[in-house]
Amino acid sequence: MKVWKIINSTFSLLVFLALMSLLLTSSSVPPVDQVEQVRAFTRDIEFDFGQWTLAALWLKLNQFSLGTEAYLAPSTRHDLMVDYLNLVAQIQQKQSQLTQIFADPNIQDPQAASQELRQELDTLRARRSRMAPLAEAILQSQISSVVSDLGLIPGGQPLPPVLYHSTPLPSALIVSPRQVIRQDANISLVPDLTVDQQVKLEDEVAQGLDVSTLVVGIGGIGLYPTMVQQTSSLDWLSEVVAHEWVHNFLTLRPLGVSYMNSPGLRTMNETTASIAGKEIGRGVLERYYPELLPPPPASQPQPAPANPQEPPEFNFNKEMHTTRVTVDQMLTEGKVDEAENYMEQRRKVFWEHGYRSLRKLNQAYFAFYGAYADQPGGGAAGEDPVGAAVRQLRDQSPSLAAFLTRMSWMSSVDQLMQSVGKK
Repeated sequence: MKVWKIINSTFSLLVFLALMSLLLTSSSVPPVDQVEQVRAFTRDIEFDFGQWTLAALWLKLNQFSLGTEAYLAPSTRHDLMVDYLNLVAQIQQKQSQLTQIFADPNIQDPQAASQELRQELDTLRARRSRMAPLAEAILQSQISSVVSDLGLIPGGQPLPPVLYHSTPLPSALIVSPRQVIRQDANISLVPDLTVDQQVKLEDEVAQGLDVSTLVVGIGGIGLYPTMVQQTSSLDWLSEVVAHEWVHNFLTLRPLGVSYMNSPGLRTMNETTASIAGKEIGRGVLERYYPELLPPPPASQPQPAPANPQEPPEFNFNKEMHTTRVTVDQMLTEGKVDEAENYMEQRRKVFWEHGYRSLRKLNQAYFAFYGAYADQPGGGAAGEDPVGAAVRQLRDQSPSLAAFLTRMSWMSSVDQLMQSVGKK
């Protein structure tokens, strides 16, 4: 019976993959006239999604046809997943050690000094390659169970099925006009660009086209299977896999199909996926890995500082919100140069408070990060009402399933605002 079920499921999956490929291709490619000028700078370093997708599909179909995870006891699944995450952590630690050897000016021959470490890394990576398909299948099954219990799909089978593959992710070149914060291009680049190569590309495009540019790192991409960054954190991994699955879910419905139609619809998509991804991801840990569950956010009010003269603690989200609101006002008044000078000064403030990865703060930064508005307080979204309306609708919904179902059939910001009584 199990064998026939696997064969039937494999056939259904093949049909579904063909459908998803068509939908994702048609809904995720920006209009050519918006990006062709930018692509003149990026063609030689763009990521090959076609090749990646074919390889990932072949891996998934092989694993799916075997159905190995279905025969494992729950405790065995748990232990295999934990072992895999520990293996990834080992690899990350040794990669860090390798980087330090090659950066150490006191080591004359880093190649010789790192020989044993590189051999250990090769062994660990080979083991990871063998373990990864089964570990991914286990987490896919666990997320599917949590999603099914939400009641999103009659019959209990998530549609689309949850499929992901962990891999080094491409970075993304984000392009915004200087006069207004708007994402005009998002071009995926090969994963191994160095920081100096990223800066060179940003400067060339910015100077050549008089635009704002930034190369950003990403945690996942809603292809099918979805592409997710390798990590040793199950909390982060389960959330991101769920987030990208929600994008696949929305792609079969009006909200996902409308993703590229306007900045507001992009914010609706990303904020919906962020809210749902967090809830589903936490549900996975609660059910299968309770010992790895992070503590809930503190609900008790923080005590007042002993010395009232001490400055308040630096709040990244609040300070970024202030920055975005000020920049929007400056740009509205046509003060482009002043806004850019202000953003650079604000970036230095963030640097001084420990946010050392904030390499640039510009219109492109806000165009990208402003769409992820699942947290109250505005952050990079500033006063954009779209994210707040999505959060309000979630608060008003009796369940995550009701929220996702209602959001998924929207195709305009007006529909969202009407649903929360703001229009």
